[in-house]
Amino acid sequence: MKTIELRLTVNGEARQWTIAPGDLLLDILRREGCYGVKRGCEKGECGACTVLVDGKPINSCLMFAAQAEGCDVLTIEGLAQGDTLDPLQEAFLDHGAVQCGYCTPGMILTAKALLARNPHPSEDEVRDTMAGNYCRCTGYLKPVEAVLAAAGRAEAPSRSRRKAVKR
Repeated sequence: MKTIELRLTVNGEARQWTIAPGDLLLDILRREGCYGVKRGCEKGECGACTVLVDGKPINSCLMFAAQAEGCDVLTIEGLAQGDTLDPLQEAFLDHGAVQCGYCTPGMILTAKALLARNPHPSEDEVRDTMAGNYCRCTGYLKPVEAVLAAAGRAEAPSRSRRKAVKR
């Protein structure tokens, strides 16, 4: 089987992997321990596999790993800063936006990209952006509230920062 070398940055760390030309980014990330990237519909419709590639939300089930050559990839595992959760992660916990958790990583990363380009989105903008992330548990209200709360927190981080859980 033919293989190629893939060089990219994942969660702030330079990585080099040997992959097959047809490997999907989803499969490679999970193989390398990024289990927060979930396999969902495998058609790019549910958002469970969302990662940020050069700051843009991408369905990793639709992207060949080789296309990430030289890119910066962020998964949910790289969002916290050491033991301190990102304000979005904290807001999802504070607002009860985490139910079964399957869709949560994709939702948080999609929201992260939104807040990077628009730090103070309207509720409609949040709903429109999150439309590509399916959730059967939360009913969408709590995740939208969490994103709006995180947008408000961007200026003044909470004093009661939770610690990130290492698994």
